[in-house]
Amino acid sequence: MNRIQIALVVIMSLVVSSCEKPTLKTELLVIGGSTSGVAAALSSSRQGVKTILLEEGPWLGGMLTAAGVSAVDGNTKLPSGIWGEFRDSLIQHYGNKKALQTGWVSNHLFEPSVGNRIFQNMIKNEALIAPFFGTKVIAVEKNNNGWKLEVNANDKFFKIQTKIIIDATELGDIAAKVGVAYNIGMDSQNAYGEDIAPEVENDVIQDLTYVMILEDFGLDKTIEKPEGYDPSLFYCASQSVNCKKDSMIRTLWPKDSLLSYGRLPNGKVMINWPINGNDYYVNAIEQTPEERKESFEKAKLKSLHFLYYLQTELGFNTYGLKQGEFPTEDNLPLIPYHRESRRIKGLTTLTVNHLAQPYDQEYPLYRTGIAVGDYPVDHHHASHPNAEDLPELHFYPVPSYSVPMGCLIPQNIDNLIVAEKSISVTNIVNGTTRLQPVVLQIGQAAGLIATLSIKENVTPAAVQVRALQSLLLEEGAYLLPYLDVPKDHPRFKVYQRIGSTGIMKGIGMNVGWENQTWFFDKKEMTQSDMDHALYELRKHKDIQSPLSLNNHDMRIWFVELYQTFSPNKPLPLWIKDLKTLEGYLEKEMPLQRNINRGDFAVILDALIDPFHSQPIDFLGRFFSADH
Repeated sequence: MNRIQIALVVIMSLVVSSCEKPTLKTELLVIGGSTSGVAAALSSSRQGVKTILLEEGPWLGGMLTAAGVSAVDGNTKLPSGIWGEFRDSLIQHYGNKKALQTGWVSNHLFEPSVGNRIFQNMIKNEALIAPFFGTKVIAVEKNNNGWKLEVNANDKFFKIQTKIIIDATELGDIAAKVGVAYNIGMDSQNAYGEDIAPEVENDVIQDLTYVMILEDFGLDKTIEKPEGYDPSLFYCASQSVNCKKDSMIRTLWPKDSLLSYGRLPNGKVMINWPINGNDYYVNAIEQTPEERKESFEKAKLKSLHFLYYLQTELGFNTYGLKQGEFPTEDNLPLIPYHRESRRIKGLTTLTVNHLAQPYDQEYPLYRTGIAVGDYPVDHHHASHPNAEDLPELHFYPVPSYSVPMGCLIPQNIDNLIVAEKSISVTNIVNGTTRLQPVVLQIGQAAGLIATLSIKENVTPAAVQVRALQSLLLEEGAYLLPYLDVPKDHPRFKVYQRIGSTGIMKGIGMNVGWENQTWFFDKKEMTQSDMDHALYELRKHKDIQSPLSLNNHDMRIWFVELYQTFSPNKPLPLWIKDLKTLEGYLEKEMPLQRNINRGDFAVILDALIDPFHSQPIDFLGRFFSADH
């Protein structure tokens, strides 16, 4: 496979060197070697789709690597899909899970350069991916065959013809370029009915950060005093007699926590300190490339101010920027950490109400889940000039949640899929869907939407939800964030399928800092569980209630259920006995005990297969299979 890939790249290099702006043809074009871009290219190529991946810089991985945010937030116990694959690669590199637990902010800390190498190797191992680095999109236009783009790859110009584009850029630049409708900034309370939103919309986005990777040199590494340095900006970064703010609502940690927070393997330290640290406010989304460059230089200067403060005020003068961690002259990351970008207007929009109460919304978007997250809603606004007037959205608690498929597909443009942080969510929800494990999953789903679109010769908007979800399950991805049913559980796919029909509900809760959802497969069915299941089943057929929930009466009911849904089909042999349910149950069902939630789900999945037999649209509504 590597020989095939090398040959492909060589051929493309020869074509690119032509003086007539030749056209490369591919099935899928992923623009942006970001966190989601890498995952999108991997998932599509593994399904047999020829994929070109364009990246402006020399690295892959976006915020996880090129931006230096190498402390993964959330999904510690939900290793879904390519996020789980990346985590396993980190464990293999460093030797064990414990080796990743070097700082207290995360259970998964690593060196950015190591993350880049892992992603580079993952891409190299896929023969159908052709990566191009140092590449910028100059122009893009729609045509009868999909899209045609003009590209500059290290001052070599060529064109690309592709069926589908995935916008995996940091700020949603491609979506904007082709005319996708989008929002920027905070939504009003009235826009989506979110009570914790501001009364009036604004254009405020989250702070960005130029992360620093430091090391202890064992000798004085104090930098030259940066221009415009003001130590008072950082007095309340940690516990200090100089901190005089009576309005502080954030916990102030001892000064040593600023280094132990993001301590990485091999003695390195990540500085991405949110409390009066190196966050910087600028809304650069609609700026020109030149304006962005100027803004980012100011953000770098803010980080250097903070470094000088650490060295001179807090006594960490032996710590300096790690040399060679990034291929940059200033030893700072290749890109800033963007927490927020454009948010497209998609086929569905995920609101905080869907996160908090997924079963009580007009549209059951949880049925269309393609990625899961468990981090709180976390917004960074402390560096904004009017921060005190903005809503407090630091660690607003919600249960763990699912991201709907329709969030990735724009309303008004065909054959374009949007990933990274530009999906269709509200400003509030972006505070959790922006995190790295979720974005990796979003990229994976984007690649599979493109795959189905290409193979079935339909637009992404015509891809069936259940077809995508089935592919994700085959790739070890979660549709629903059941904490107690890991993906190596023998019934993982069954519970994911039944939960996605809505016939059985998960139980969401907050436990300390953790946001959780449990399936509780060992618990006996309650009458409330049964009433809900009957309510959902009766949307399709007239179903009688069982006499009781004990296994004897439930066996009889299951036979009746099968005959109702499949009136012209004979009972399979294993159903006639309904004692052990060969191939589905791990043990016999004691006659006098009430059926448990797990056994109910397994039998339901085997008898009537509601996941596949009852298709849904992007809003989670059922429709006829021959619709």
